[in-house]
Amino acid sequence: MRSTAYGAEHEAFREVVRDFLAKEVVPHFADWEKAGLVPRELFHKAGAVGMLGLQVPEEYGGGGTSSFKFNAVITEETARAGVSLGGFKVHTDVVVPYFISLCDEEQKQRWLPGLASGELMSAIAMTEPGTGSDLAGMATTATREGDHYMLNGAKTFITGGHNADLVIVVARTGQGDDRRDGLSLLVVERGMEGFSRGRNLEKLGLKAQDTAELFFDDVRVPAANLLGEEGRAFQYLGANLPQERLGIAVSGQAAAEAALRMTLDYVQERKVFGKPLGSFQNSKFELADCAVRIEAGRAMLDRALDEQEAGELTAADAAKVKVYCTELQSTVVDRCLQLHGGYGYMLEYPIARMYADARVTRIFGGTTEVMKTIIAKDLGL
Repeated sequence: MRSTAYGAEHEAFREVVRDFLAKEVVPHFADWEKAGLVPRELFHKAGAVGMLGLQVPEEYGGGGTSSFKFNAVITEETARAGVSLGGFKVHTDVVVPYFISLCDEEQKQRWLPGLASGELMSAIAMTEPGTGSDLAGMATTATREGDHYMLNGAKTFITGGHNADLVIVVARTGQGDDRRDGLSLLVVERGMEGFSRGRNLEKLGLKAQDTAELFFDDVRVPAANLLGEEGRAFQYLGANLPQERLGIAVSGQAAAEAALRMTLDYVQERKVFGKPLGSFQNSKFELADCAVRIEAGRAMLDRALDEQEAGELTAADAAKVKVYCTELQSTVVDRCLQLHGGYGYMLEYPIARMYADARVTRIFGGTTEVMKTIIAKDLGL
C-alpha cells in the first residue's frame, strides 16, 4: 500500500531532500557521530535549499507554507538515508512554531529571517534535573527588574543545546492558584552573560545529536525577549504538543519502514545452511508480521497528518499515533536486529544504531505512560 497523505508538491520536495541528504549528509555522517554533533555549516546549506523555514512567512525569508507534511517528508527521507540531523527536527517541528505564533512584529523581524536561513539555530529548554515531565514543578526563575528579567536555574537533556543561538527557556515568573500558572517563555541568546553550557551528554543512541546541560546564573534577559504574554507558557506549550508528538510518530514510522527494507535486503543476501535466510519460514513469518504492523501504522499516521493539515488533530489522537508508531518502531527494529543475528549487534551494521536510537522515542515528547494517561482521560476514565 502507498501513503495517501502526500500530494505532488510534497513528492517534488522529497526529491530535493533526498538529493540533499545524499550529497551533504550521508558521506560525512560517521564523522558527525564520532564528534557528537552536526556542524553548523549543514544548517546554512539546509536553509539555502528551503528546508529550515518551511512555515516561516515569505516576507521573513521562509517558505510560507502551512503544511506540516513537508516537515514529515524531511523526517521520512532522513530515516530512509539512515542518518540524523542533530537538533534539526527540534528546530523546525518544535521551536520555530513558537516563534511564528508568538513573536510580535519587532521580534519577527529580528529572529525569523535567521531561523529560516540557518544563521540562527534554536532549542527549547523545559526539562530540569529534578522535574522531568512535571513542568509545573520547575525551579528555574525569572524575576522582572525594570526592563529585563534576572534568570536563574538549570536545564538538562536539551536537544540541540550546543548548536543553538536562541534558546526558549521556560521559567517561573510568578505564582498563581494553579501550579501551572506563572510560567513564561524567555528567549536567551548566545553570548548573554551568565548563560553557559555544560558537557555534551553521552547517550545510548542518537550519537550525532548534541544534547546539553544549560545553566543560567543571573542572566539579564531583556523584557523584549519575552515570547508571548507573561505567565501563559503552560498554555502555549500545550497548544503545540500535538504537532510535536505527531513529528515523533513520523520518525517512528519511518524508522520501522527503513528497518524492514534493510532487513529484506539482508535476508535475501545472507546464506544460512546453504540457503538464503529469507527462505526460512520463521524469517518469512517475522517479516510478514512486521509488514502488517507497518501498514497499520502508516494508515494511522496518514490520517493524523491529514487531521493536522485540517487543524483537527486533538491531543488524544496525537497521543494515540505517538504511542502506536514509537512502540511499532521498537518492535520492528528489535525483530529485524534478531534476523541479522550476531551481525545485528555490530555497530558497523545500521540496524544496531537504529536499535539504540529507537529507545528514546517512547520517552521524549511525553512518555508512553503519559500518552496513555491522556488517552484514558479522553475516554472519560
